[in-house]
Amino acid sequence: MPAVLVVHGGAWAIPDDFAVASVDGVKVAARAGHSVLQSGGSALDAVEAAVRALEDNTVFDAGHGAVLNAEGEVEVDAMIMDGRTLASGAVSSVNNIANPVSLARAVMDKTAHLILTSRGANLFAESIGIATVPTETLVTETERKEWKKNKNYLTGVMNDFNSELAHDTVGAVAVDSDGNVACATSTGGIRNKMVGRVGDSPIIGSGGYADNLTGAVSCTGHGESILKVTLARLILFHIEQGKSLADSSRLSLQYMADRVRGAGGAIVVSPSGEWAATFTTKRMAWAAVDHDGLWYGLNPKERLNEQLPQ
Repeated sequence: MPAVLVVHGGAWAIPDDFAVASVDGVKVAARAGHSVLQSGGSALDAVEAAVRALEDNTVFDAGHGAVLNAEGEVEVDAMIMDGRTLASGAVSSVNNIANPVSLARAVMDKTAHLILTSRGANLFAESIGIATVPTETLVTETERKEWKKNKNYLTGVMNDFNSELAHDTVGAVAVDSDGNVACATSTGGIRNKMVGRVGDSPIIGSGGYADNLTGAVSCTGHGESILKVTLARLILFHIEQGKSLADSSRLSLQYMADRVRGAGGAIVVSPSGEWAATFTTKRMAWAAVDHDGLWYGLNPKERLNEQLPQ
């Protein structure tokens, strides 16, 4: 079975100044994750590698490049899930961790819990040798300037999300040569969020879900809206009813728009290697690697292809 990996760099109104860097970033991450699959690695290893690449890229709102909360702090969230066993791990409201997806993987692998939050997650990170890093090393100068412009959460978050000032979540889904699927999602949240706010990204069934019986999903968009409709699980529900991956994603995103006026996007992969990247925002940077090469896009209905080097 051919292995497939899909990544997204967030669904939002990506401005032209960020467009090229966003597309380049997801292409690099897709190649990083797929190289793990090519070398015999698992879908779980591949999505972690892909999301780490996105977290290390300051273009995206996760790890390096994270936005600031109302107090000017970095609080990050992440999750990872294994479709073979339904094992999963997540962290939320973690201070100044450069690669929260790997901390989420450690929660899955090294604890009896699914989610650790805030101080507890940071204490766990310290106990296994994952050090915190200063806010200055994670936050770009552009983010610092934008944060200072708008410190009012109540009037700022939704306006920011629907403008060209907001960043958003990153994620990856994969199926390996054994037919196992996995997902991972990571975020720095929404600029000026209240201290301790948790969005959809670390919540199993909302920000992501993976099950070998159906497929793997990673979601992106306005977190509160995604949480209200448990978007990842809703997409898989439609797939279980026999709908295609693309139709299941479109129906679920449309339901979220109709029911709670939320916009977003999702990437999906099936155990058989089918995949889809769908969004209702102005743009979403995404990339996928399958047996036909590297696919990528940014604008609605855009689906570009280039061959990978042999």
